[in-house]
Amino acid sequence: MCLGIPGQIVGMVEGFAGQLALADVAGERRRVNVGMLDDQTFAPGDWVIISMGFVVEKTDRAGADAALAGLELLGRGRDVEDSP
Repeated sequence: MCLGIPGQIVGMVEGFAGQLALADVAGERRRVNVGMLDDQTFAPGDWVIISMGFVVEKTDRAGADAALAGLELLGRGRDVEDSP
C-alpha cells in the first residue's frame, strides 16, 4: 500500500530536464519529481498525488480531497475507549 499526499502544482522548476515541479502541499511549497509520469504534462493548478517526493498520479480536486480525507482518517487511529 502506498500513502500519497495531495498537492497542487504551482509551476515548473527551470532545468532538471523538465522533471521538477513546485507544488503546494498543505500550504508549504515543495519540489516534486514528475518524471515517473513522463507521458503527462503539468501546469499550474493541476492536482497530483505525491509519494516520497515523486508524483505518482495526476488527479482532480475531488481526488485530492478524497486522498486528504483518507489520510485524516488514518491519523485518527482508534479511540482509547475502543482499545482492548
